[in-house]
Amino acid sequence: MMDDSELVAMATPTGSSSAGDAVSGRGQSASNEDDELFYIPERRPSLDLGPSPMDTSHWHYVDQAYSPALSYGSMTSEDNSSNMEDEDGSSTRVQLDRADSYSSCYSLDSDDCEKMIPKLKSKDDTVSEPSDTPELIQDPNEIRHPSLTVAFTFKAISDTLGKLSNGDIQRFKMMLWKRYPQSFNTPPQGMDMVDLVDRLLECYSLEVSLQITKTLLEEIEQKKMIDYLQTLCIRNEVRHDLSETLKRTYGEVCEESATPGEKRPFDDVFTDLYITSTCDNGPNIEHEVMTIAKLDSNREEVKLLSTKDILSTERLERSNLKLMLVVGVAGSGKSMAVRRLILDWIEKRSHQHVSFLFPLPFRELKQFEDSEISLLKIIQTLYPETKKLREADYRADDCKIMFIFDGLDEYNGKLDFQNTSLLGDQTDSTTLNVIVVNLLRARLLYRALFLVFTRPQVKRYVPWDTHYDEIDVCGFRDPEKDEYFKKRFKDPDQAARVIAYINSSKTLRIMCHLPLFCSLVADEYQQVFTEQGTRAELPRSITYMYTKLLLALIRQRRAIRAPPRSLDKERDFLMKLGKLAFTMLEQGQFKITKYDWKEVGISSEEAVINSGLCTQYITKPFVLSQEKVLSFIHPTMQEYLAALYVFLSFTNHGKNIFEQHLKDKFKGMFRAQKVMELYKSAMDRSLLCDDGKLDIFLRFLLGMALKTNLELLQPLCTSSVKWPTVVEDAAALIRKRIRENQYPGRNSNLQCCLEELGV
Repeated sequence: MMDDSELVAMATPTGSSSAGDAVSGRGQSASNEDDELFYIPERRPSLDLGPSPMDTSHWHYVDQAYSPALSYGSMTSEDNSSNMEDEDGSSTRVQLDRADSYSSCYSLDSDDCEKMIPKLKSKDDTVSEPSDTPELIQDPNEIRHPSLTVAFTFKAISDTLGKLSNGDIQRFKMMLWKRYPQSFNTPPQGMDMVDLVDRLLECYSLEVSLQITKTLLEEIEQKKMIDYLQTLCIRNEVRHDLSETLKRTYGEVCEESATPGEKRPFDDVFTDLYITSTCDNGPNIEHEVMTIAKLDSNREEVKLLSTKDILSTERLERSNLKLMLVVGVAGSGKSMAVRRLILDWIEKRSHQHVSFLFPLPFRELKQFEDSEISLLKIIQTLYPETKKLREADYRADDCKIMFIFDGLDEYNGKLDFQNTSLLGDQTDSTTLNVIVVNLLRARLLYRALFLVFTRPQVKRYVPWDTHYDEIDVCGFRDPEKDEYFKKRFKDPDQAARVIAYINSSKTLRIMCHLPLFCSLVADEYQQVFTEQGTRAELPRSITYMYTKLLLALIRQRRAIRAPPRSLDKERDFLMKLGKLAFTMLEQGQFKITKYDWKEVGISSEEAVINSGLCTQYITKPFVLSQEKVLSFIHPTMQEYLAALYVFLSFTNHGKNIFEQHLKDKFKGMFRAQKVMELYKSAMDRSLLCDDGKLDIFLRFLLGMALKTNLELLQPLCTSSVKWPTVVEDAAALIRKRIRENQYPGRNSNLQCCLEELGV
């Protein structure tokens, strides 16, 4: 058996001999002692196979290794090795494109491989491998983990060997040549890392390549490197399994109007969102009739972002941020942004500096509210595949973890940042509230990244001494509105009809900046097409869609944030909020101050967080001061709630709020007023407003007389009101006002009122 010094001598060419000659035996440097042990078979001439097919039964196939220039050229040592994957792990013989690489794979017992064969001293002698060569045994029944790919294996071995010193890497190469001369028939000392690992993967399977690497690392006493390589393999398996779990959870969406159980890939329905780099921008104030000045909110220059920019590598390089709040009004698309970010990470489109991404929606965290538990246990409960990870993986510099907390506004716990006990270990058991507070204080997992999605907060969710940033999800811009409907409707004709209809109503077009509103519109029109055919007439009432939006916010979406409330309390809340909306509308006011809230007597948290009908932002009336103010999520929502207040006041109490002076304050309770008196007084009041501040309000009030809207609003009514001829009578009154032409500037809105009545 040759020792290392002899191998080194053989690797050093002299005269005209080459290193390859030394290995193959064609040089003159082989010793007599070696001649006694080995004979060198002469290279056979190429066989003339003729036209007959080649017999490939004796070939040994190995996993495909792409050309280094193609497969590995873009990989650098700075990349996180745990993120490496490859889409094709097939087994095949490979022809390399690089001129400086071997042109074909040498199989373990191929006749093409030049190898030194032990000479038999007698016919009874047997051939034996060197005793220090490890047995490369694979269980044929063992199923390869799908995460073990050519790309990952190459990257893992390269990164591990790259951490060795020059001396150790030379020892590794020498050991590789010594143990496996049939694969490395020239000394590997001159090979760079790409060629070395590439050659290893050509001649052996992925599992065997890893086994060889670990065995030789053990021989050169590099146990830490063995642990490092094993860690990369475990993390790679966990990442793959986690990605599969997240893909099943977030990869498909179920549309309400679709066939029950039918799901569509999220990419087929997702549309880019309008995300800005600054918050406290105030609500969308675009309006069909009025020109509303920007509410005195944030006037900083806005930079447009995408989900790929959230805690991206570039953003982290510019700052030491670990915590980011992503805020947006109800229905603005925050949940869509969460899905987009998760799927982009899975598909390697963004955030590849993150090794593991853990979504922790607060509606799922609620299951841990009544028990003591650790953060690590929460992660392992929601994502069982993470049980393979070690505790050190959560603190490692080369294992970046990102947590996504969706729906902080759904959390009912008390966020006391001054008196809550400190928690610094993810394995310590405590209450969910302590865990949440410490995460927001950046006490837990200080190397991790945290994303928190929430509605604009009435109370600050993060303490003043925690460094964080905020961005705002604002929904859709005009091009994205059209794109959404094109994706929602598989039939292009249906999509075109819906887009044309939305464009015919400017108020609907504006309100479609909310993805939730777009979804409600698409659901409604999809049902119309399903029941009545593609050429069916689409409903003209904007009141119907606003009523659907109202009920979605105060019922379905409120249910996941706050305890259930009785119908009486729901009605009382809407009456108080509607009264405020009507009062502000008559005054031309769209900003709600804290004094307004005191007079109304309702909780701002209920209006912003639970119901989502309002939003909050911060104004700076003076240089060194700031004020929290509220507004409705859109001026038209304020107009709708004002109309609802007038409608319910008349329906439930028989009161016409347009009557300035009642001789008897109980008059409305005892005299059944005619509906037309209400509409006549409302119309006359609207026509007197040159700025059109009551125009949309009037449309909503008239629209509530339609049967479809009455059915939706009936639970809010304490008694049923007969509206047998109100539509015809209201239409006749509108036509009369148009003929009189006393207010020519208001005729266009009166015509819209006729459309709202469906006549």
